[in-house]
Amino acid sequence: MTKSDLLDLTYKINGAAIEVHKYLGPGLLESVYHKCMTFELNLRKIHFNSELIIPLKYKGNSLDMNLRCDFLIDNAIVVELKTVEYILPVHEAQLLTYMNVLKVPKGILINFNVDNLYKHGITTYVNHLYKSLEE
Repeated sequence: MTKSDLLDLTYKINGAAIEVHKYLGPGLLESVYHKCMTFELNLRKIHFNSELIIPLKYKGNSLDMNLRCDFLIDNAIVVELKTVEYILPVHEAQLLTYMNVLKVPKGILINFNVDNLYKHGITTYVNHLYKSLEE
């Protein structure tokens, strides 16, 4: 996947999230937004895994830690949904950890508990793998 492909995919994911937020507004449970995002991603024919169990290796051993990311989009972007008053460093750390463990170059943290999702609810992250992608 190229940087251009990731940019296009990010645009589509953000559009799906904005559509869900426009329809529902803020104030609902994360599980509601998750189901609606699943519907919207399917509607837009975006390939994803939902509630993906993240494998964790510790000292060469696979451990079942019950870590799950909300969405892994096209094996390239981790998407985490939140419905919190403020995004905290622990939320960012969670996303960055998932990105590193899954070895994907990009992540998107979406907080649906805001008035304007586009301005205040979507944050995109990249890691060292992004730099190695072709233009």
